[in-house]
Amino acid sequence: MVKKASYSFLKYIEVPWHFLIAPFFYMFLIHYLKTEKKQFNILKIILPFFIFLVSIRVGFTYYYNNQEIADVTYLFKKYRVFEEVISVLFSLGIYGYSFYLFMLSKKEKTTTETLFYDDLKWIYNFFLLSALGYLLWLIPLIITLFSNYNVFIYSYYPLRIFTTILIYWLGYQSVIQLKLVNERKYLRAQLHTTQNNTVVKKTENKSNITNTNQLNIPEDIIQYVLKNLDVFEKNQEYTSQKITLNSLAKKLNTNTNYLSKIINHYKGTSFSNYLNMLRINNIDHQLKNNSIIRKFTIKAIAQEAGFNTADSFSKVFFKLKGIRPSEYIKNIEKSNGN
Repeated sequence: MVKKASYSFLKYIEVPWHFLIAPFFYMFLIHYLKTEKKQFNILKIILPFFIFLVSIRVGFTYYYNNQEIADVTYLFKKYRVFEEVISVLFSLGIYGYSFYLFMLSKKEKTTTETLFYDDLKWIYNFFLLSALGYLLWLIPLIITLFSNYNVFIYSYYPLRIFTTILIYWLGYQSVIQLKLVNERKYLRAQLHTTQNNTVVKKTENKSNITNTNQLNIPEDIIQYVLKNLDVFEKNQEYTSQKITLNSLAKKLNTNTNYLSKIINHYKGTSFSNYLNMLRINNIDHQLKNNSIIRKFTIKAIAQEAGFNTADSFSKVFFKLKGIRPSEYIKNIEKSNGN
């Protein structure tokens, strides 16, 4: 009889946690996208099957204690490879379906509230990195199959290191993004419920005839555009990151040439400066009057102000205020005695 000490029974009761990675990510994704009510709870199927796999491992422990070790070892080697193949297939299937749901949500933006506050680039990057992870998983599995079920442990090291880093990265990004989304939700509610009078002032209209001659634009069009610019400012539509000269001209039923001339003459600045001043004046008003917002990240403040990045916001803020946003907030806190 072969000595059982040559193969520890602990190897038989290792829990195949890798089977749960893709299902848990799927559950995280649908909850983050706020579409869990429309999607199937895959854990209802996965968890019972996972428990079944664990019970098989427990069965091998019992078999180990009652049979010769050589028989158990070879049978377990074959089973472990079979279990891993099943895990890869299940995981790839769930990964593919998760990516499909992700792209569908991106396409149908109205289906998820999250897309109003998060462009989801970090989740897209996670899918790309996960594809590399599956490649690192398939390579050692293929090596095992061609080695008569003998695991070459070193071939799994890149996978273990990579997945460990990826899981920690996903966890970190999740915390950061959830914080950002919550801050942006609060900011958006404040920006659109608090009246802000610090808008770009019109230049004095000394003579309508003179203005019309200067701009070479019919007076009725000028008055129509100015009236709608007032509505644009009052409704704080400038906080949208998608506002451009062309999109605003279409919204006001005019052309970019007329709109640019009117803004230059009546607002005393170019369209881009006009837009930036509205955004900075608005967020400045909020920072001065709301201590909660002053504790938010610059990224959240920037995106709700209407800027794509924190860097572009900081540059414009510095250009108009002569100080960086972070320093400006600190000065407000000091002046308030906080």
